Amino acid sequence: MLIDQYQRIHNYLRISLTDSCNFRCAYCMPNEQIECLPNSHLMSTEEIEKIARIFVDLGVNKIRLTGGEPLVRKEFPEIVRTLSKLPVELTLTTNGVLVQKHIELFKEAGIRSLNVSLDSLNKETFFKLTKRDQFQQVWDNILLLLDKGFRVKINAVALNGIIEKEICDFVRVTEKLPLHVRFIEFMPFSGNHWKSEKVITAREMLEMVKSEFEVVKLQDERHDTAKKYKVLGHEGTFAFITTMSEHFCGDCNRMRLTADGKMKNCLFGKEEMDLLGTLRKGEDILPLIHLSVKRKHAMLGGQFSPNYQKTEADKIENRSMIKIGG
Repeated sequence: MLIDQYQRIHNYLRISLTDSCNFRCAYCMPNEQIECLPNSHLMSTEEIEKIARIFVDLGVNKIRLTGGEPLVRKEFPEIVRTLSKLPVELTLTTNGVLVQKHIELFKEAGIRSLNVSLDSLNKETFFKLTKRDQFQQVWDNILLLLDKGFRVKINAVALNGIIEKEICDFVRVTEKLPLHVRFIEFMPFSGNHWKSEKVITAREMLEMVKSEFEVVKLQDERHDTAKKYKVLGHEGTFAFITTMSEHFCGDCNRMRLTADGKMKNCLFGKEEMDLLGTLRKGEDILPLIHLSVKRKHAMLGGQFSPNYQKTEADKIENRSMIKIGG
């Protein structure tokens, strides 16, 4: 088992399949001309399987596929079928625009739950944020997933100046639809122009919801990053991922593998272990995995204070979100 110096057991691996995306969200990949990795720098299907099997042998029982946008990778079906043979819960995060092409693949692979990134229910705001006029396609695919029996979580980044207008609209859609909406506090990464003033906290958002709805707190499960709530009588739920205002590092069980095969023990950590380069040399990656977990900081990658208002974004050493994996 992978246990760090703070006695946290790590059994959840997030694998980024690509740093390419068909959207250009301002907080993630704002530059239209950003250079993506050439295929030779990406982990191949076989390499992903080899590395994943080693992690499974070390106790990993959940794997999430991310990007970029994982569905834009040509080998996506092959990768999913390969990983579906492992004894893990397999799931993924997507922007939803290509979901209709892969519904049968998801069923075949035993995928039952998907996270769909959707920051606005307003077509014009959606276009402003993503630089793509594809809101209706994404929404239709969310409804398709629900119709086919999938559990769907919507991830909405809480950008101050935008999300306030839509908090209650998102909660309202949970009345008739069994959606699980999660508002994510805006987090600092390289190049995303983060400022503390752009953060709207879970507490502030919850007060907005309570002003219109009768809300109950739900039980949060172990390792949950989201604090869950429900409006009485609604089919779905809503939640807050409080990374900035109330971190949840003390119970973290997550590790990350970038598309170019670097292991990150924390979303905010600057340290990386080159698993792919080591594997391609024919060397054992096991010592690197253990070393990465052992070096994990107590909280927030050791990069900034739990008081997010004191965070100096320009001093954080990290990749951009698109280069890390969602």
